[in-house]
Amino acid sequence: MGLVLKNVSKTFVGKRAVDNISFELNKPGVFGLLGTNGAGKTTTIRMLLGIIKKDSGEITWNGKAVDRKSVNFGYLPEERGVYPKTKIYNQLMYFAELKGMKKEEADGAIKNWAKKLKVEEYLDKPAEKLSKGNQQKIQFMTAVIHNPELLVLDEPFSGLDPVNTELLKNIIINLVKEGKYIIMSAHQMSTIEEFCSDILILNKGKTVIKGNLKEIKDTYPANRVQIETNENIETDIEKLGFEIENIKNYSYTVKIFDEQKAHELLKELVIKGITINKFEIMKPTLNDIFIEKVGE
Repeated sequence: MGLVLKNVSKTFVGKRAVDNISFELNKPGVFGLLGTNGAGKTTTIRMLLGIIKKDSGEITWNGKAVDRKSVNFGYLPEERGVYPKTKIYNQLMYFAELKGMKKEEADGAIKNWAKKLKVEEYLDKPAEKLSKGNQQKIQFMTAVIHNPELLVLDEPFSGLDPVNTELLKNIIINLVKEGKYIIMSAHQMSTIEEFCSDILILNKGKTVIKGNLKEIKDTYPANRVQIETNENIETDIEKLGFEIENIKNYSYTVKIFDEQKAHELLKELVIKGITINKFEIMKPTLNDIFIEKVGE
């Protein structure tokens, strides 16, 4: 049955932070929770984790009302939460024991995750001696150390270099394969597109779009075409009245208004005798949709 939020609302001092939102995670995978700062994401997360109480609506996990003491959830907040002066091993043990783990079990989990995340050499060091990226990995460990059923990740790749970003991505993929339910919030829309099959976009506490990402994108007309050639065709494209959004080597991203215009462009380029290696009509990105829906 998974996680279900139904008609959930929350008001702070007369301001509606979350307004009658509903969504569900009914199978293992990654669900994207999106919105600008102040949209209601953090309030929603805190309610579903049982950190704060909802004013109205229902939040259930496997058919039972969410209770902070009874559910096995993990949370990686956007804000840094490690103790700078405390040795990494000691604070991981502290968090593990808070989650109800016995020392022997926690010790094994700490060493296992330290190996997976390649931070074994830092376990006896205080957090302030670690880079921002390694601190982020330690914070991730505190969220997963107790083997949660549902994991909430808020900006999980913050501070990570490309190598460690790829490392963490693979770990998240494996967690899904193990049957974990994951809610992910990120400002990088490409990250959400990579991981999430379903999304919810909030704006000023209200749902502005919700559902399967592919199905959402399919409701939008094509707005770009990708063209690859062996020559410079910038002038040719512009003379035909099209706007070039990006050029890289002989690869051109061109703005279009509909698929018919794309086919007209292809026809004109072929008539000119230009060899086309690739011609791909593209749907709007999640970033395009997000900007349209929240107006920023």
